[in-house]
Amino acid sequence: MITRTVLAVDLKGDAAAIETYKEHHRRVWPEVLASLRHAGVREMDIYLLGRRLVMIVETVDQDFRRCFAAHRASHPRVAEWETLMRSLQTPPPGAASGDWWSPMEPVFSLELADDSSATARPARRS
Repeated sequence: MITRTVLAVDLKGDAAAIETYKEHHRRVWPEVLASLRHAGVREMDIYLLGRRLVMIVETVDQDFRRCFAAHRASHPRVAEWETLMRSLQTPPPGAASGDWWSPMEPVFSLELADDSSATARPARRS
């Protein structure tokens, strides 16, 4: 079963941190890419608005935290990457204690919306 999760984190407020983050993601280390795939990440997109990052990730495991824990523990180079990225980030407002990338609440899905009602429904899990 594939699970889609949407997560948010903020970058630190200075322009240098934002540009550094973007530059690193133009050339993600090969060990990081391989580890993500091996840990069960099928798709991942990260978007930036100001200093807010939003990640849309599809995993083969319903628990994205388990996938990311396996990823972080997979290789010293991956741990180095994660430490570097975290040095540029800060949890977003409203993040639960201990969360870094924080799950966002699904509010609406066109796919699940009933034709006769505009009532919001949770986003799909496939």
